[in-house]
Amino acid sequence: MNFVATAALALAMSTDAFAVAIGKGAAITKPTLRQALRIGAIFGVIEGLTPLVGWAIGRAAADYVEHWDHWIAFTMLLVLGLKMIHEGITDAGADDAPATEQSFWLLAVTGFATSIDAMAVGASLAFIDANIYVTAAAIGLCTLIMVTVGVLLGRVLGTVIGKRAELLGGVVLILIGSTILYEHLSKAA
Repeated sequence: MNFVATAALALAMSTDAFAVAIGKGAAITKPTLRQALRIGAIFGVIEGLTPLVGWAIGRAAADYVEHWDHWIAFTMLLVLGLKMIHEGITDAGADDAPATEQSFWLLAVTGFATSIDAMAVGASLAFIDANIYVTAAAIGLCTLIMVTVGVLLGRVLGTVIGKRAELLGGVVLILIGSTILYEHLSKAA
């Protein structure tokens, strides 16, 4: 793969995480650059590792991952989205202030849910002449940057939407999961 193809792939793989990061940034009370970089690093590392896992799985599991990746991503994003919506509804009456920090495990699960497609990409790259290490590093770096910017952008949006940010974040996760599912099912039809 050439530089342009690798860059385009990295950008495409990071767009889901970027959308989620906007919701995360909106849900956190004034996230700092340090917090945004932390979230970006978590997402970037996970997004960079999943193509390597997909590559390692390779030919043996490529068909399985390709047939189920959309359902796995949809289910994980749906559950996380519903959890965020529930927290937005229940916390809205009890506390007007959004969270100041996101737990590592919640971020890791969310990062993994948005990177299932990168695992399938890694599996498919096992069959072509591509340097998986360069590709995975590009995906991870692009995701780190996109998520960091998304969290900071979400900070601006968070002051506008206030305590309903968690609801918005949950809806965004469900929409991303639904989009992933729709795209894969429409390709199959």
